[in-house]
Amino acid sequence: MAIAGTALALAASGCLSRPSANPNVIVGSLTSGPNNLDPRIGTDDASQKIHDLIYDNLVELDEHLQVKPRLAERIDHPDPLTYIARLRHGVHFHDGRELTAADVVYTYQCMLDPAFTSAKKGGYRELAAVEATDRYTVTFRLRTPFESFPVNMNVLPIVPDGAGPGLREHPMGTGPYRFVRYDVDDKVELSAFEGYYGGRPKNDGVVLRIIPDEVMRGLELRKGTIDLFVNDVSPDIVQQLRNEPDLQTIEAPGVDYQYIGVNLQDAALRDVRVRQALAYAIDRDAIVKHLRRGLAAPSIGMLPPMSWAFAADAFSFPYDPDRAKTLLDEAGYRDPDGEGAQSRLTLSLKVSNSEFNRLQSSVLQQDFKKIGVQLDVRTYEFATLYADVLSGAFQLYTLQWTAGSLADPDILRRVFHSNQAPPAGFNRGRFKDAEVDALLDRATTSTNAQERLDLFREVQRRVALDVPYISLWYKTNVAVARSSLSGVHLTPIADLHFMKDVSRVAWSH
Repeated sequence: MAIAGTALALAASGCLSRPSANPNVIVGSLTSGPNNLDPRIGTDDASQKIHDLIYDNLVELDEHLQVKPRLAERIDHPDPLTYIARLRHGVHFHDGRELTAADVVYTYQCMLDPAFTSAKKGGYRELAAVEATDRYTVTFRLRTPFESFPVNMNVLPIVPDGAGPGLREHPMGTGPYRFVRYDVDDKVELSAFEGYYGGRPKNDGVVLRIIPDEVMRGLELRKGTIDLFVNDVSPDIVQQLRNEPDLQTIEAPGVDYQYIGVNLQDAALRDVRVRQALAYAIDRDAIVKHLRRGLAAPSIGMLPPMSWAFAADAFSFPYDPDRAKTLLDEAGYRDPDGEGAQSRLTLSLKVSNSEFNRLQSSVLQQDFKKIGVQLDVRTYEFATLYADVLSGAFQLYTLQWTAGSLADPDILRRVFHSNQAPPAGFNRGRFKDAEVDALLDRATTSTNAQERLDLFREVQRRVALDVPYISLWYKTNVAVARSSLSGVHLTPIADLHFMKDVSRVAWSH
């Protein structure tokens, strides 16, 4: 195996070393350094992974993406405009001070402060006021009914009352780990918090090494200079590491959703028969088996199967090239020369310039070619691609919605309601359906759980048939770890909070 030879060469040169001599410190990895350790501001992946370890939220999400209490013992909802959080007693910050309602109020008031800049503020537009009723009770008052508000309580970790800009570089929360240091572009070091309300972590601390190159991450794991990583390598590298005797692989269903976005203002793609034809043309099972190495599942829509609002009966497009050809015939795109070289039509697909996207785009080209559609693949740096997507400068594009966005079915409104075109929301393909709008409007304001469930499921059924997105796959979360570790478990959103449960069964140099 190629990766083994490279690892041996690096080991011989002395390039690999373990950052902690303590075997009970767990060493993980990050693909990049954190941008901001203040959880009110930092939204990049590296920062949020560290927030998972240093801070706590009022609530968390269970395996069905339903809200359950965390720092709050319970959340009451006495009327459509009011939520009341009853806090745990005896929760302490890392400096020993007890968490109270004042800390929660301060944290959320930052989201209401016009002078405070944060990309997270958009999740709290419906919040009118937050106040402390007593030392352990916080009342949230909304401008309009918004039943998805509790999910946003999982987005904003609680910081100490009065915390200033220094939190950016010296974070302090109530989480299972204390911040020790950040060596820029090298590592983040954390130590176990003895006073954690959920019990002391089962290890002495965590070091997160910053290793941008995925091959190097695999090599360092194999050598033992890091102990584990979560999701941060390609399926090919996971496949190479599966049979290593000193490693274990842990898999769990994820929520990340890969899709092809469609511009419904395009002359050809505004015809639903063309969109359906493209959906029938894709062999998703082959992509999952060969490109994803089984680390995915074919998708039928944005919401993942473990979501409480998932519509299992929404239409799923099987691989059916013959049906695709018939639909193109009906739409007026007949094959000009049978099985000859001429195409029915030509479409362009914009993708980011990752290796996986390059490979997947080649497969899509071949699939579309079989039904007489020529696919012109254009690759871009992510920033350029994203700018084109936001401005509507595309016919087709490929992107991936990630866990944080898909935790609540309200994402359906942000993506498919006609008033949510950028910059207001994420309706980048300019999908417009009056009935879908009406269903989403009712789901947003309804306070009846069953009604919301029925409405969101009907939206999924309608959207599936109208194909504003061509669904590809849901990501399978995967951790690869040293066999000496126990307690590695993955949530649907693949956060790192589980690190507090990781311990080393055995240690050998």
